[in-house]
Amino acid sequence: MAQRQQRTQQQGGKKPRLTAQDWADAALAAISEGGLAAVAVEPLATRLGTTKGSFYWHFANRDALIDAALDRWAEINTEGTIAEVEEETDPERRIRRLFAFAVRAATEDPLEVSLLATAGHPRVAEAFHRVTERRVAYVAQLFAELGFPQAEARQRGLLAYSVYLGHAQLGHAAPSVLPASEGGEFSAYLDDALGVLMRR
Repeated sequence: MAQRQQRTQQQGGKKPRLTAQDWADAALAAISEGGLAAVAVEPLATRLGTTKGSFYWHFANRDALIDAALDRWAEINTEGTIAEVEEETDPERRIRRLFAFAVRAATEDPLEVSLLATAGHPRVAEAFHRVTERRVAYVAQLFAELGFPQAEARQRGLLAYSVYLGHAQLGHAAPSVLPASEGGEFSAYLDDALGVLMRR
C-alpha cells in the first residue's frame, strides 16, 4: 500500500494505473478490518481513489477479486514467510524464527482471525485448506530435519500450527492473557512452547 502512495507522490499527484495486485491488497486490508463482507467494489474503488471501471478491467466479478486476495494472502503470509525463514541454515533456529515471527504477526494483524471467522465460505475454506496443508507440511519438514521420523514430524507440525492458531485467536479475543509481544516474558513463553514441541 505504501508503494502505491509513493508512486502517486512521484507522479506529481497523477493517479497511477492500478494493478490487479493493488485491488487484491485493498481487498485484504478490507478483510482485516471488516471480514469478507467488507469486500465490496464501490468502497474499495473509493479507498483506491478510482472508479469501478478499474475493477472490471482486472476482474470479472467480486468472486474473482476474493480469489486474487486469497492468493495474495498465501503468497505474502505463507510463501513470503517461508522464504524469509529459509535464510536461516539451522533447522532448530528456523523453527524458533518461524514461531516467533508467526506468533507476533498473528497478534498484531487481524487478517488471519478475520479469515478464520469466514472459513465456512467455500472460497475461503478452499484457500485455508491449501494454506494449512502448505504450512503444516513445511513445519513438519523442519521437525524431520531435526531427526524426528516422518509421521512424528507431521504430528508435531500439526501441533505447532494448532498452537499458532490458538495464539492468534487469543491475541484478538483476550490479549490480556498473553505475554506482551516484546520483552523477556514473551521470549520465555516462546521457549517454553517450543521446548514442549521439540522434546524427544
